[in-house]
Amino acid sequence: EVQLQASGGGLVQAGGSLRLSCTASGFTFDDYAIAWFRQAPGKEREGVSCISSGDGSTTYADSEKGRFTISSDFAKNTVYLQMNSLKPEDTAVYYCAAEVGPCSDTYYPYEYDYWGRGTQVTVSS
Repeated sequence: EVQLQASGGGLVQAGGSLRLSCTASGFTFDDYAIAWFRQAPGKEREGVSCISSGDGSTTYADSEKGRFTISSDFAKNTVYLQMNSLKPEDTAVYYCAAEVGPCSDTYYPYEYDYWGRGTQVTVSS
């Protein structure tokens, strides 16, 4: 059975850092786009970043570029999201998702076939 699990969330002070992990089971990160999304209470789910297993290319939402870094260890079927200079506005449930094919510069949740449960990130002011 395909499983995708995000972990590493928690409570952090503004300006702090956190690294999230997304681990897959039931399939390997071959020829997939692995993306991070987040959803804050009362808001729509939005894309954060994506990495393509095919060539390692990455994309970022404009607001996060420079603060967040996506990376991977595909041998471990794991993708990471390093989040620095966190702000209270970053508070959300963070999800990882996967689709067959490369990343794109736009993020549409309906395009992603597999989703993890999500992990809560709370940034205190």
